[in-house]
Amino acid sequence: MSAMKLSRRDRIKKGIRKRLSGSTARPRLSVFRSNKGIYAQIIDDVSGKTLVSASSLSKDFVASGSTKSDQSVAVGKLVAEKAIAAGIKDVVFDRNGYLYHGRVKSLAEGAREGGLNF
Repeated sequence: MSAMKLSRRDRIKKGIRKRLSGSTARPRLSVFRSNKGIYAQIIDDVSGKTLVSASSLSKDFVASGSTKSDQSVAVGKLVAEKAIAAGIKDVVFDRNGYLYHGRVKSLAEGAREGGLNF
């Protein structure tokens, strides 16, 4: 990625994180998107710990579809399943500077289908 695109995303990310914080009652669902995979973490910002994580490159992920958008939906469902098993129902969605479009939107829809509320 070019330096200009990275600095733009960092500026947007800082603006989002200024207004958004995960608490113990509603942790933060953070999304990271790379060229090869997509990652999701549920983070408690008060204690600074990651409670649940899932990615399209992890060993417990079973690829359900050939496109990256299909994988994003599956990762959303996987993170929702792990979160519900950990007793988390409500989260705050952090798109991490990315547009709510494409793979980020697919992950969010998959997490909603899995039972998370945000």
